[in-house]
Amino acid sequence: MRAHDVLLAADHGSKTAKTHNEECDASFATIYRRVSVLQDHDLIEKRNTVDPDGSHRNKFEMALEEFHIEITDGTFSLTLETRDMLADDYTSFWTDRRGDD
Repeated sequence: MRAHDVLLAADHGSKTAKTHNEECDASFATIYRRVSVLQDHDLIEKRNTVDPDGSHRNKFEMALEEFHIEITDGTFSLTLETRDMLADDYTSFWTDRRGDD
C-alpha cells in the first residue's frame, strides 16, 4: 500500500483511519504512516469532528487541489496547489448557518 492510495481515497471525501483501513486493505499503522507523510507535504489535512453521540474522531481529507507538470527543453517543473482549509471551513460555517446550497 502506497501513500497515493490513501490520497486517492481521501479525494472522495473526509474519512476516518478505520475507513481508510477498510478501503485500502492496510493496517492502521500503515495508514497512519502514509497519512503522516502526506501531511508533511501538505497534501492531506486532519479534521477533528464530533459525532452526534459526542465522540470525537479524526478524519482525513485531501488538501491537494491541482497538480501540474510542465516539460520544456528536457526539464520539468512541478506545481502543487492546495486548498486553504481555514478559508473553506469559514465559508462552510457561514453557508451552513444561512442555509445556502
